[in-house]
Amino acid sequence: MKKINWRSLMFIAIIALAGLLLPFVRTILGFLVDYQWFVSEGFGGVWVTRWFTTWGLQLAVGLFAFLFIWGNLQLTKKVVNQALQVAKSGLTDEPRLFSLADWFKPRYLGPIYLLISLGLAFLITQAVGAQWEKVLLALHPESFGVKDPLYALDVGFFIFQLPFLELLYTITQTVFVLTAVILFIVYQTTNSLGFGKVGWGELPRARFHFAGIGALFFLGKALGYRLDIYNLVFSSRGVAFGGSYTDVHAQLPAYQILTVLAVITAIVLVFSLIRKRIRLALIGVGVLVGASILIGQVYPLALQRFQVEPNEIVMEKPYIDLNIYYTRLGFGLENIQDAPFTVKTDLQAADLAANTATINNIRLWDWRPLQQTYGQLQEIRLYYKFKGIDIDRYIIDGQPRQVMLAARELDPTALATTAQTWVNQRLLYTHGYGVAMSPVNEVTSEGLPKFFLKDIPPKAASPSIIATRPEIYFGEGSNDYVIVKTAAKEFDYPAGEENVYTQYEGDAGVPIGSFWQKILFAAYFGDLKILLSSDLLPNSHILMERNIVNRLTRVASFLTFDSDPYLVVHDGRLTWMADAYTTSKRYPYSEPVQGVGNYIRNAIKATVDAYTGEMHFYIADATDPIVQSYSRIFPGMFEPLDNMPPNLRTHVRYPEDLFKIQAQTFATYHMEDAGVFYNKEDEWTIPKFTVAGNQQPMEPYYTLMKLPGKTEAEFILMMPFTPAKKDNMIAWMAARADGENYGHLLVYAFPKQELIYGPAQIEARIDQDSDISAKLTLWNQKGSSVIRGNLLVLPINNSLLYIEPLFLQSAEGKLPALRRVIVVYGERVVMEETLDIALEKIFGLPKAHAAVPGEPPPTTTTPVPASIAELTVKAKEAYANAIECQKAGDWSGYGAKLQELESLLSNLEQTAQR
Repeated sequence: MKKINWRSLMFIAIIALAGLLLPFVRTILGFLVDYQWFVSEGFGGVWVTRWFTTWGLQLAVGLFAFLFIWGNLQLTKKVVNQALQVAKSGLTDEPRLFSLADWFKPRYLGPIYLLISLGLAFLITQAVGAQWEKVLLALHPESFGVKDPLYALDVGFFIFQLPFLELLYTITQTVFVLTAVILFIVYQTTNSLGFGKVGWGELPRARFHFAGIGALFFLGKALGYRLDIYNLVFSSRGVAFGGSYTDVHAQLPAYQILTVLAVITAIVLVFSLIRKRIRLALIGVGVLVGASILIGQVYPLALQRFQVEPNEIVMEKPYIDLNIYYTRLGFGLENIQDAPFTVKTDLQAADLAANTATINNIRLWDWRPLQQTYGQLQEIRLYYKFKGIDIDRYIIDGQPRQVMLAARELDPTALATTAQTWVNQRLLYTHGYGVAMSPVNEVTSEGLPKFFLKDIPPKAASPSIIATRPEIYFGEGSNDYVIVKTAAKEFDYPAGEENVYTQYEGDAGVPIGSFWQKILFAAYFGDLKILLSSDLLPNSHILMERNIVNRLTRVASFLTFDSDPYLVVHDGRLTWMADAYTTSKRYPYSEPVQGVGNYIRNAIKATVDAYTGEMHFYIADATDPIVQSYSRIFPGMFEPLDNMPPNLRTHVRYPEDLFKIQAQTFATYHMEDAGVFYNKEDEWTIPKFTVAGNQQPMEPYYTLMKLPGKTEAEFILMMPFTPAKKDNMIAWMAARADGENYGHLLVYAFPKQELIYGPAQIEARIDQDSDISAKLTLWNQKGSSVIRGNLLVLPINNSLLYIEPLFLQSAEGKLPALRRVIVVYGERVVMEETLDIALEKIFGLPKAHAAVPGEPPPTTTTPVPASIAELTVKAKEAYANAIECQKAGDWSGYGAKLQELESLLSNLEQTAQR
């Protein structure tokens, strides 16, 4: 026999061990960093609860798996040793087996069994580590106060306890199956080794061993059938989600029979073990398998095909009713208020004057071209970026104004390639600066936004929106870490030819000044410069998880966060607000929405301070049982909504993602009659509109308006509906967002016998207008392009206004300007330079209609002065302002003033020629 090269084996073993230890080293590093980060953010208790639950679950499962597998392997020792003895004594004539028997010693068996058991147990624990939520929710259940229709169990059982029972079932069955596989390998190897001539007949222990494992497996299978019975409330077999006629009258009895048969099979296997009648065990297993096919599959399919489908509406009606009822509950649609909306075309100028707050907050700016315009006018430097445009309402000079705003965040990747050094990216360029804010309805004479908040340092048009702490260390941009309080001064903002520098004054972040902390974070990030840099001081801190969604998700991974967090300017600070949802896929009979589940509540309003990163989780829906459960799991993590600062709470808005889901669901589930629902006689859909030549579903839009029958304007989120496969409008839905009315949903339905133009039809009418069509064609051919903004449907009294802004953009630059506004009312289609002029043309309004005492300023562009003297004064002012911007290094302001001057000079020339 060839001599074994022990040095080679040792080298291979060392390499393999190093490869195995690397993941453990990474795990230890993550463990230490995570703990420090959670503690520094004030959520150390959350980390401890999650960690102990995860490791406790893995330990319990691993111990069970190890003991079960190891214990069963111990039962094979006697047989294996006998086989080795037979092989050594020469009772088998296979030469290759003699060499194996000579090499393999009985004393090796124990360590090998130990390694096999530990290895399989470890693999199983890795699969269950992420299931800590199921354990904690099962230990802290809450009642929904709603019972399922099949078993009269509280819905909480299906959401809290059933997932945990399924986890236990999966774990035990996996252990049983893996044990059986390992035993088969051991016994088969033993049979080949020592009893190859006479076969398994000399190994009666193996047959009875498998019978015992099989008995445990089939007892577990009985539990599995029982769980399948509960899961019938999530069946998708019928015309509607949830248990159908076939599920209740065929599948349910089948599972009950199979449950009993599985228990009987387990008993038969035990009996066969005692009586040594293996044939009886095979018969029992065969009966169960045959029954599972005939009773569990064939019979329900036959019933569905030959009895239910020919009489589907009659037999499925009770289950359709249940689906409608529980779906509305699952998505919070049970209390939606329906109101008729009879459309009239008798709107007068006096009606518009009575709705001035609505007219003066019509959103003319579309966020897509506005983001480009913001980028050209207010990014100031290449490394500043606006990641998105948010919509909110503020009190400006005592009046409610709807505004659009964006955070000026810093993007280190936009620095020049030579400037992208470690010091610049980690120590110097650490934060963004300030906010750009403009009203939704006002533009300059050049078609550009009028700013309420602009420039660096920030200039505010009203004391209510002054930002005294404009630095943005935490935002929607990069998630890379930075280090603050170092020897290197941080870049604060540009000021003409020079830069202003600062030092971080907050307490956020994890201390990184000590030698051991530097080693830890250098190893964690794989960045040796952290250890070698001389700029790090004893009081230096590292700021991690700076992307606000990633930051919130890391703390509350059990919540689903809205895709559009928004920035709020309040009390001199900048605070991000993000809506968070509790969701579940386990609400009985509720129709699921892809990617969401079939239950959702906006249970949490989360905030992140843009300077310190401080996080708060406020309970917005205290009636939600899931958030109640998490409040018990993580005591102290959640705060009542009343704890939110008052000036911040006024900016709470109804979340857009939730509204989309509810609107999508309500489009079908407004039909509460089972017959109408089955035939989809009155199904609605979300209108589509064209963006850059592509059709896509219309987005819900925020607006500040007076709802029909209400006396005050309020901030709402709204969406129109059209009938399925048709373009006329059938209804519109609104979510209220102010004060005590927050969260109330309303649906205004139009008479079905009347034609109400939908968005696509209005777009078609605009395209068919010869004057408008000719101008659009001309503008698209003269070195510029036309961008059509969002079409807004605006209810006023019992009438509908359709408003669409038009933006012109030069082919050489990306500075869209709002140049025209199209208004459609009744049979009139009007396109004018301003909204005021368009309304005047339709309703005969005077241009000064907005100058009502106590109301916001006009909604239109700045009127062109009538006289040469006035134009001259304006031109001088624009020139002086441009020079001031040039001296201050405000090049975007300088460009804007030059454009204003150019327009004034053009108007002056035209006036002089008259």
